[in-house]
Formats: sequence, structure tokens, C-alpha cells
Amino acid sequence: MRVRLVVTFVVVALISAVTATALAYRDARTAVLQRTQNAAVNDLRERVGVVAADVDLPPDERTLARFASKVSEGIGARIVVARYQDLSATSDTLAETQGRITAELRAAVRAGSGARFQRVEWRGEPYLVVGLPVTYADGDRRTSGLEVFAITALRAERDDTAALLDSVRAGIVPVVVLAAVLALLAAGTVLRPVRKLGRATRELATGDLGSRVAVRGHDELADLARTFNETADALQASDAELRAQEAKARRFVADVSHELRTPLAAMTMVATVLEEDADQLPPDAARAARTVGAETARLSRLVDDLMEISRFDAKAVRLNASVTDLADTVRASLALRGWTDRVTAELREGVRAVVDRRRVDVIVANLVGNALRHGAPPVAVTLAVDDGGEWVVLEVADHGPGLAPEARERVFDRFYKADAARTRSTDTDSGDSGDRADSGDSGDSGDSGGQGSGLGMAIALENARLHGGTIEVSQQPLGGAVFTLRLPLRTGEEGE
Repeated sequence: MRVRLVVTFVVVALISAVTATALAYRDARTAVLQRTQNAAVNDLRERVGVVAADVDLPPDERTLARFASKVSEGIGARIVVARYQDLSATSDTLAETQGRITAELRAAVRAGSGARFQRVEWRGEPYLVVGLPVTYADGDRRTSGLEVFAITALRAERDDTAALLDSVRAGIVPVVVLAAVLALLAAGTVLRPVRKLGRATRELATGDLGSRVAVRGHDELADLARTFNETADALQASDAELRAQEAKARRFVADVSHELRTPLAAMTMVATVLEEDADQLPPDAARAARTVGAETARLSRLVDDLMEISRFDAKAVRLNASVTDLADTVRASLALRGWTDRVTAELREGVRAVVDRRRVDVIVANLVGNALRHGAPPVAVTLAVDDGGEWVVLEVADHGPGLAPEARERVFDRFYKADAARTRSTDTDSGDSGDRADSGDSGDSGDSGGQGSGLGMAIALENARLHGGTIEVSQQPLGGAVFTLRLPLRTGEEGE
């Protein structure tokens, strides 16, 4: 904008200066030529009036030459040409006048009764030619047939107007320079508050909701700054309100989860007792006892997941990291849940990194459990190190239909569940395969059927991020989803 302002100022100043120069040159040139023209006409008329009284008509060539010389002497030694019918005489016999007195001017003088003039260019030089018919002094003002032409050089007038033009033209440079300086000053004055406003806007965009600009004056920029401050105040108030509501919601979830743990513990104990004695109960009562036990366990996992999520939101989660053999950790996680025979594992041995073993177990349980629950066999788990030797890469792949594009974008969202009709059957562990129907739950429960809480994949991602890693989901060319865990390969002995 600074460049545009300066260019605009300079262009306007340049146009104004050029216009003023052109007008001044035109007016000056017209004034100079008009003055010279009037003086030449008046001088010639007066001198002819004095000299013509002594001329006998009709004149001979000698009389005509004497008449031209006397007229020339009285008007500043200009070249004078006298003509009478076919006779012609010049005050300067060496001067060439044929090219300077045009046929148009001769015809105008012969046809008129007053002075006529014409500016001509001859051999690159400007001249003023004035023609005048000599008239009798009686009342009818009849012409005598004698014509007088005076040739005046306009070199001096041309030089004067050229000098004036040069002077005005030379003044354009300081005018343009002055305009540029004034433009820079004006641009600084105008753009300074704009730059401050832009800086404040960038700070606001980066999260600094306390950014404000000073309001000075009562112009449009001051109104803009005032509006910005009002918008920032409203945004800060809304953000504070949303943060307060979010904090209340998190506290509510944490409090509810905490309060549910005590009655759930009692319910779990009772449900366990009922399940142990289910074989001694009637069929309907046994089925009810087992259902109560399964749902109580599911509710307990949901409460644990809510507690875990609330700890992540409160930034209260810390890593209990130590140097761990990742292949052993993955094998132990699969064996704990009875998945060893259902999963094909290709684990690179000797991969050791500083991780929280329990949280890696949660990640593996969620990824593998999700593949078993919603994918199709075979489910493959691969542990490797990337080519750069900086990342541990754990892939969990299945051979089901995979995830739809919209599901891949939201699979790590909390409580996200796809169409429940596409979930695998809850009646058996090896039922028909279908698309992934939810974002999983915590893997501690094994391959339990049915819809999860929708928190498992979110918890897995949070645990990966806590290690400085990430989880990505993609689609295999022949079908099936691939979840890829990437963790930094830190091998130091220090914990986090």
C-alpha cells in the first residue's frame, strides 16, 4: 500500500506539473507572439503612412526600391518588400523573400483593405510576415495598387519561450521529489495505524485474545480500531465463557465418573457372584445374571475411559517411562487378552525405547481389539523401525471392507460411532465381517462384542501424542483398514 500511495502521489504531481507547464507555455508563447505581431503591424502601418505620401504613382522600379528602403529604416531595419503590379523591390537586395511571402498572404493583401499577417517556417527558422495595401487618403479608401510586406524574424521570441519551457520543465523534478517525500510522510501517517491493526489481528489469530490497538482521533481508521477492540472484547468474553463451560463439563464428567466407581464396584462384585452361580439358576435367571455381569463390566470400562479422558483434558496425565522392549510389550498385550492365536505378529526383535509400558499396552489393545471386532481375519501386527532409525512403527491391518472416507476422518473423534448396522455380530467372536462401526474402546476388555463407548481410539491417540507420536489410518489396496502407530525411538535411560 505504501508503494501504491507514493506512486499515486507522484503520478498526480507529475500530471499536474505537466499540465501546468503546458498551459503556461501555451499562454506565454501566445502572449509573446501576440505582442510581437501587434508591434509589427502597428509599426508597418505607421511607417507606410508616413513614407507613402511622397511616392508618385505609378512608381517605377527605382521609386519602388527607395520606398522599400525608407519603410525598412523606420521599422527597425526589417526586410521590406514593395510590390506594384508586376514590379517588385526589396530593401535588402541580397535577401531571398520568395519562400517567405506565400501566395495565400499576397492574395489576402490584394483582396483586403487592412493589414494581414502570417507566421511561416523558412529554412528551420520562424518568421512573421505582415502585408499591407497602400490606400488613398480620400473618403472611399481606394487602394493604390501598391503593396508592402515586412518580414520579421521570430528567433528571439522562440528562444524566449523555449527558455521559459526549460525553466518550467526543470521545476518538475523538485515538484515530483517533493510529492514523493510528502507521499512517504502521508503513507507513514496513514499506514502506521494500519500496521498496528494488522499486528494486533495476527496476535489475535494466534490466540492472544488480549491484543488491542490504541484509538486516536475520530477518522475512519479510529472507527476501525474501535470496532476491532470491540470485536476482540466480545471474542475474549465468549472464549472465557466457553472455557468456563468446558471446564465445568470436564469437572462434571470427572465427578460423575468418580462417584460411579463406588456403586459400580459393589455392582461388579454382586454380578461376579451371580455369574459364578449362574449354572445353578433357572435358564432365564442365568441369562439375566450373565447379561447383568457383561453390562456391568461394560459400564465399568466406560467409567474408566471417562476418567482417563478427563485426566487428559486436565493435563494431569504423566508418563511413567522406562527403557522397554517393544516386541515383548506387544506379545504380552496380545497374550493377556488371548489374541495370540488370532493375530499374525511380525515383531522386530531388539527394538528398545523409552516408553510407558502400560500406555503402549492400552494403544495396542485398542488397535488390535478394534481390528478383531470390526475387521476381518487375518489381522496382522507388524513392528519395525523406519529407514531413518528415528521412529518405531507399529501397524495393525485387517482384511475387512475397511473404513469409508468420512469414517476415516472421524475415527479418532470422541464418542464417534458409524452406522450400528455395520458392526460385527455380538453373538460370536468369529462372526461375519463388516465395516468398522465405531472408534473403539479401551482394549482392557479384550474382544468383547457390541458397540464400544467410542472413546477407545481417542484414548489411544492421546497416549500416542503423550509419547510425542501419532496414529494414522489408511486403506489397503485390496480392502481392509491399516492403523499405523509411530513413536519416537528414544533410547535414553531417563524417564519423562
